[in-house]
Amino acid sequence: MKQTLIADQVFDGEVFHQNLPVTIDDGHIIAFDTVADIKPVRVNGTLVPGFIDIQVNGGGGALLNADRSVKCIETIGRAHAQFGTTGFLPTLITDDIDVMRTAADAVAQSLSEGSDGVLGVHFEGPHLSVPKKGVHPQSHIRRISDAELDVFCRKDLGVKVVTLAPENVSVEVIKALVAEDVRVCLGHSNADYDTVVAALKAGATGFTHLYNAMSPMGSREPGMVGAAIESRDAWCGLIVDGHHVHAAAAKVAIYAKPKGKVMLVTDAMPPVGMAQDASFELFGTKVIRDGDRLNAITGELAGCVLDMAQAVNNCVSMLGLEFGEALRMASLYPALFIGQDSVRGTLKVGKKADMVLLDSQRQVTRTYIGGKLVYQI
Repeated sequence: MKQTLIADQVFDGEVFHQNLPVTIDDGHIIAFDTVADIKPVRVNGTLVPGFIDIQVNGGGGALLNADRSVKCIETIGRAHAQFGTTGFLPTLITDDIDVMRTAADAVAQSLSEGSDGVLGVHFEGPHLSVPKKGVHPQSHIRRISDAELDVFCRKDLGVKVVTLAPENVSVEVIKALVAEDVRVCLGHSNADYDTVVAALKAGATGFTHLYNAMSPMGSREPGMVGAAIESRDAWCGLIVDGHHVHAAAAKVAIYAKPKGKVMLVTDAMPPVGMAQDASFELFGTKVIRDGDRLNAITGELAGCVLDMAQAVNNCVSMLGLEFGEALRMASLYPALFIGQDSVRGTLKVGKKADMVLLDSQRQVTRTYIGGKLVYQI
């Protein structure tokens, strides 16, 4: 159904416009002027491109590792839609092969049924480094085998991202994954600089939650962090919640990397969209929420209660970034990383009508996915 929205402001991904009509039909933007036979609807606030999150473990009380079902994925999607996420990759952390298979089945079914916002899947592990495992269970960390390759190389999973430690996966395997349309991210790794560079040359294109769970940069050993910041081509996911990365370190990466190569991620866990006192279990270990911080009872940070709208606002308030650039880090840049910038990530004629309405405090009041209103405050 055709409809025209007129917001106080529209950010198309490049510039802000005042009172620009946006006409949508069949899930896409068809014009930026009022179509004569359509009565425009006035909405108060700023209309911006929908946010894309490539690392979403859970939300709304649901966790993919615990419940590999379409219902779980849709619960996660609804929770994050409240905060402007219009596209996401359900993320499975390190687990056994049967869990990986059933999670892949659920994602494939979600895609075939058109579940709102589901773009593919992110397998964060299990081929990681034990010294940098974080809360990933050591019992499931292992060398890659044909069983995992069969899952990663499925053709019904949409966008496929795999996080791995390059010291534990050969460059030949990385090349094979890339040839099967897998986007290889490096993370949870203690690899030295040369090993990381070799993985990049083999086709790896991303780094998972930069700075966290990876070999640090030193003056004589650049480590994974140094290789990530040095690379002109690779994308870096960044958790801007005030806990995972110091503001100064975040700014160093943003200033050093080419524009467009740092994107926001949430690494979100089940409490997103839940009450302040929500806690949960992860592989039998209780994870405690303390305000906007999650810690396992053993002390490690255990993902986030961060949402994309808050990440955008944190980029402005904590890092001093221009609002438009913070929005691009949540929309255009992840769209570029997953190769969907021709479809989403900006508001342009012909693109999906994935849009978010923000109020004067930059809080989400409406979320549209494919032109459909999926959340309204």
